[in-house]
Amino acid sequence: MSDMSMRGFDRANPASLQDLSPDLVGDRQYIASGNAGEPIGMILDISGSSSAVALDLKRLQECTEDADPSVALAGQVGSQIKIRVGRGWLLASVRAQRQDSKVDGGILASIDFLGEGDEEKLTGKIHGFRRGVTRYPIPGAMVYPATSNDLRQIYASDGRSSIQVGTVFPTRDIRAGLYIDALLGKHFALLGSTGTGKSTSAALILHKICESAPQGHIVMIDPHGEYAAAFRNTGLIFDTTNLQLPYWLMNFEEHCEVLLTARGEARQVDADILAKCLLQARMKNRLAEGMGKITVDSPIPYLLSDLSNILQNEMGKLDKGTNSIPYMRIKTKLDELKGDPRYQFMFSGVLVGDTMAEFIAKVFRLPAVGKPISIIDVSGVPSEVTSTVVAVLGRMIFDFAIWARDEETRPVLLVCEEAHRYVPNERNADGSSVGRILSRIAKEGRKYGVSLGLITQRPSDLAEGVLSQCGTIISMRLNNDRDQAFVKAAMPEGARGFLDSIPALRNRECIICGEGVSIPIRVAFDDLDEIKRPASADPSISELWRQSGGEEEMVQRTVMRWRAQGR
Repeated sequence: MSDMSMRGFDRANPASLQDLSPDLVGDRQYIASGNAGEPIGMILDISGSSSAVALDLKRLQECTEDADPSVALAGQVGSQIKIRVGRGWLLASVRAQRQDSKVDGGILASIDFLGEGDEEKLTGKIHGFRRGVTRYPIPGAMVYPATSNDLRQIYASDGRSSIQVGTVFPTRDIRAGLYIDALLGKHFALLGSTGTGKSTSAALILHKICESAPQGHIVMIDPHGEYAAAFRNTGLIFDTTNLQLPYWLMNFEEHCEVLLTARGEARQVDADILAKCLLQARMKNRLAEGMGKITVDSPIPYLLSDLSNILQNEMGKLDKGTNSIPYMRIKTKLDELKGDPRYQFMFSGVLVGDTMAEFIAKVFRLPAVGKPISIIDVSGVPSEVTSTVVAVLGRMIFDFAIWARDEETRPVLLVCEEAHRYVPNERNADGSSVGRILSRIAKEGRKYGVSLGLITQRPSDLAEGVLSQCGTIISMRLNNDRDQAFVKAAMPEGARGFLDSIPALRNRECIICGEGVSIPIRVAFDDLDEIKRPASADPSISELWRQSGGEEEMVQRTVMRWRAQGR
């Protein structure tokens, strides 16, 4: 190690400081009390957005006794430090550290630069903080602890619309805010292993958004029926009993997913038959007559009986070009859907009317009338069509936004819980339409005012391209090494120091980085009132197994519901 680094902590010799760096002349003018006013280390070298720093172990130990929690953590992994550059301050995050006997002070640390701010002449506080670096420090520049007052200025709202969701770690009173326009305009992802408080945190964020924008438009896909309890008073709950999703809203690709059962070459034959017959069925509607030319994808109502009859008639033609088996396959599947009570929310005779405008207004909350969120509970939807239902809803949101370009924009937020089910990575991809439409929303949605929120416990099973489109990533504890590595690869360089703490996060703690925050932060989420929490709490097995009584009646009631649903 050079003599320069060895002299770095000679605070009693001002001449040596001046020799080290011109920027340190400004350091001598900085007035602060206690540990915050004394350096804890020195810049050794600069490389792009990061730097190597020599930290003084003795000074770090002195800082741990400081009453300011930010100063007490100075120099530790994930903590913030500051370096004077000219008349301002550069903020950085400690990414890693190791003991090194060659370094004066005993510790060699790697830091990532976060941003810079100006110094108030009278108080010495940082103000006007902005992300990015325009002027780098010089090797030999001193490193100081960032105080809670510094962080309060840095995390203060810059006037943009924001919601407060928790407290910035390690402070006790600095509020963590999320900028709504940046959060939603460039999509977001909420990640966390099971049991970390992910569902409650998602409910908290959505409640805050609803409170901030009571006339908003939010659609949430709820695969487990957890969120109905949380939003019963602030939104509308849709499930198989009241969703009434008209089957004719499906495009041709979605019809194929539901009606075709063949595989390989036979599937293409069936698809050609279905396309021809479906178009004929749509053209029977008076709407089609008034519109002139329509396509097989046009959302024109048709009768299931018409489609069935057309299949029957085409099957009887001598010049049909194939045998009758493909026609029978499609017709048999269609009859099965019409007769199965599990599919009545979608394939019902009462859904044949032209209710498209009413359905869109109801589900997309247009107008919201003070209840800006729709919870689509798909837990009761048969698994064979769950992905198709989500695909129809997602595509309708996107198509509506495209065709409403000439109108005043009505942004819609689509939130998908268990997102890895719908947009899986290439290894698990099944070519379903839901993956394609959500991927398209991720890539193009913000042009049309469609925002995407992805919630998942397995980010490594999520399509990498979709996660990379999320401008804000909120990561709770992840226990799986593969998930941790995947998230680290998706996050910006400046957040790497925070990411190393992901496995050590407590429940309801998270790392937030990206467009929705000023700089990467570690946050302890606020508590939610019981009435606003999702029904996601794990049952206490030991307590429930101590209880007894009423089991026979419970089994009878369960069997009756089971049979009534046909599953």
